[in-house]
Amino acid sequence: MIDVNQLEFGLETFGDIVANADGSLQSTGESLRQIVREGQLADQYGLDVFGIGEHHRPDYSVSSPETVLAATAAVTQHIKLASAVTVLSSDDPVRVYERFATLDGLSNGRAQVMLGRGSFTESFPLFGYDLTDYDDLFNE
Repeated sequence: MIDVNQLEFGLETFGDIVANADGSLQSTGESLRQIVREGQLADQYGLDVFGIGEHHRPDYSVSSPETVLAATAAVTQHIKLASAVTVLSSDDPVRVYERFATLDGLSNGRAQVMLGRGSFTESFPLFGYDLTDYDDLFNE
C-alpha cells in the first residue's frame, strides 16, 4: 500500500529550446532564465522537487544542471533541487560529487543528484569517449 504522506511531487525539465509567441526560437539565456523562474514558482506553490536534465546538444539549453540549480537555489527556500539526470558515464565521479556538494551547501541541504546513462549519447564523443566503451564507462 502506498503511503501518500511519503509521495513527492515535482517538475523536471530538459531545457528544451522552444519557440516564442512570435515563432522565433528562444535564446539559450532566455531558456535558462525561464527555467529558474519555473523553479521559483514550483517552490512558491509547494512542490517537493525541481529537476533539471543535462544535454550537450544545440536544441537544449542546459549542459550544466548544477549551475542552473544553484541559480534556482538563490531564489527558492524549500524545494529539493535535483539533476534529472547527470550522465555519470561521461563525467568524472569526483567532480560530480564536488559540484553537488557545493550546490548542497548553497541550497542548505536541498541538492539531489540522479545518476544515469542519459537518453542521448552526444556527450561521449564530445568528451573523447568511445561509444563502444559505453557499458564499461558506466560500470566504472
